[in-house]
Amino acid sequence: MSPELEENSQGEISLPQLEAGTLSEEEGGSARPLVPVPGAGPGCGEGGGAGPPQTQDGAAAGTGNGVVAVPAVERETWTRQMDFIMSCVGFAVGLGNVWRFPYLCYKNGGGVFLIPYLLIVFIGGIPVFFLEIALGQFMKQGGVSAWNIAPLFKGLGLASMVIVFFCNTYYIMILVWGLYFLFHSFTNPLPWATCGHPWNTPNCTQDFRRACHNRSAAQPALPSSAATPSNLLSSTSPLNLSSAQLFLNGSCMEAEGMRSPVIEFWERKVLRLSGGLHEPGDISYEMVLCLIATWIIVYFCMWKGVKSTGKVVYFTALFPYLVLVVLLAHGVTLPGALDGIVYYLKPDWSKLGEAQVWIDAGTQIFFSYAIGLGALTALGSYNRFHNNCYQDAFLLAIINSGTSFFAGFVVFSVLGFMAAEQGVDISKVAESGPGLAFIAYPKAVTLMPLAPLWAALFFFMLLILGLDSQFVGVEGLITGIMDMLPPKSALGSLRREVVAAICCVICFLIDMSMVTEGGMYVFQLFDYYSASGITLLWQAFWECVVIAWVYGADRFMDDVARMIGYQPLPYMKWCWSYITPFVCVGVFLFHVVNYKPLTYNTVYTYPLWGEALGWALALSSMLCIPLTVLYKLLRCKGSLRERWQHLTTPVWGRHHLEYLAPESEAKLLPPAGTKSTLLFESVI
Repeated sequence: MSPELEENSQGEISLPQLEAGTLSEEEGGSARPLVPVPGAGPGCGEGGGAGPPQTQDGAAAGTGNGVVAVPAVERETWTRQMDFIMSCVGFAVGLGNVWRFPYLCYKNGGGVFLIPYLLIVFIGGIPVFFLEIALGQFMKQGGVSAWNIAPLFKGLGLASMVIVFFCNTYYIMILVWGLYFLFHSFTNPLPWATCGHPWNTPNCTQDFRRACHNRSAAQPALPSSAATPSNLLSSTSPLNLSSAQLFLNGSCMEAEGMRSPVIEFWERKVLRLSGGLHEPGDISYEMVLCLIATWIIVYFCMWKGVKSTGKVVYFTALFPYLVLVVLLAHGVTLPGALDGIVYYLKPDWSKLGEAQVWIDAGTQIFFSYAIGLGALTALGSYNRFHNNCYQDAFLLAIINSGTSFFAGFVVFSVLGFMAAEQGVDISKVAESGPGLAFIAYPKAVTLMPLAPLWAALFFFMLLILGLDSQFVGVEGLITGIMDMLPPKSALGSLRREVVAAICCVICFLIDMSMVTEGGMYVFQLFDYYSASGITLLWQAFWECVVIAWVYGADRFMDDVARMIGYQPLPYMKWCWSYITPFVCVGVFLFHVVNYKPLTYNTVYTYPLWGEALGWALALSSMLCIPLTVLYKLLRCKGSLRERWQHLTTPVWGRHHLEYLAPESEAKLLPPAGTKSTLLFESVI
């Protein structure tokens, strides 16, 4: 199953040849020598130019007939195409499919929600998903260097690296909490099932029915905004871990001042919440040990690159499906399960007229398909050049959305049972995000026979489900970094394992701020701003614009045809050119207009300096695109038209040489007697 070094096979179809562009010497590296260019013309150190590729000693390599021949070490490829499919499934199918989509479906009209959801899947999700995979496969580069296809907009790659770095940093905390719950699942009774523990207060109670009979069940539950980005994390809006308060209301206990033991375990034992962001408090050494263990697991899952990722992902991608089937088989046998499933799917046609329903569908798709993070481009770069990535995109979309829909039956069968046991309406226990994972489901488990077994199974599934999203996200980050390192420098000589270790250690050090008593406030700050709908929609919009209007939608369609052997449906280029950017702008503006300052538990409002820190996290990725464009234009010489033409000329890799037309090859050779200057592509 380990990838092997393979050479790209020759295409068997006759298609228009690639247009002339700049040839890069190092296919696997981004900061690498470009072709020498004649002294005349604008020089910016990147983009277009003319001249033969350089050999290791800097001399131009060629054959007697003028055809360029460059010795090269080929980029790794997946040994089997199923390795790539499994990696994409593991990355894009994450916690959001299980803990967010079912809640959105019930909240937005049940089965009716599938209409806007599937519509936006076809006009937004699949086109951008396919674009990112195809771009990586065509350019044979990671998330940053793949944008050599339009070097002026290489800031898109840098922005995706910033976003995925932030995601890798804070998303792992969900795995840490899951691991902590898993360790505590091997006791009977479960520690969150009863009161009387050191972390419990005098207001802790287990008698749900008595509390509920003393109150009207008509009290509405607060709206939940819990979610997680993912695909790395797959969801629709920033996490709001006020789910404990929501569950409190749903359990009819707030008026009496009573608190559930599961809420106290979550807030007082796991999180040990302080008074706010300004009170970091002490470090939880139990959480530090869980954090170290989780990062070690992640590191050894991806330290060898696709060689290790391609093996591990078979287990991490498939095992959650087995557990979901087992949980569903058990869930449907519980009393009240059928009522929960009906509640999940019951159509409410009036919801189709509400803008929020369409916005929820759009944001859920962009998050759950892991768009804009650069990791899909990195995974696609390890494909064989003639792999049918078009077919793969549709297959992966079906798997992703199908998993979300199937998970709804698992979740609502248990919530229906929980509502029946507590004697309340299902709407009072319906949760999403961490409220479902760490409060509602753990509580439901305590009401089942063999509670420790089902708790351990659920949290192990949760851990595995998030683990592959995490290590494939880290894989995308490492691939982008390795492609940017200059091949002949000291940094370029670093082994992949060392670079991966450095990245993991840096993320671990940042995570130390999230295992303190104020860690939840830091976590929520990262989630709400660094990988919010605003940042990912901004990213997806510019990806479509650059490919469709700068490089050319028809031109990219021809490039895809060279790889797969036929032209994709024309609707793809229509989506890239018009429909998908329009959807991105619409949802983006909705998020901006409806922006609300971050709060926790609807009580604590983040201070002004905390909100400013959050916006700094968001803008650190969003500004990469315009600032890089401005920097490149100012650094380049010549008229504005010459600069634009020069900086939007693709930087081809060596694997593109076989597709260059003879007249294009002639353009790459410098005129006789012309002095050539060797250019080096910078990180910017």
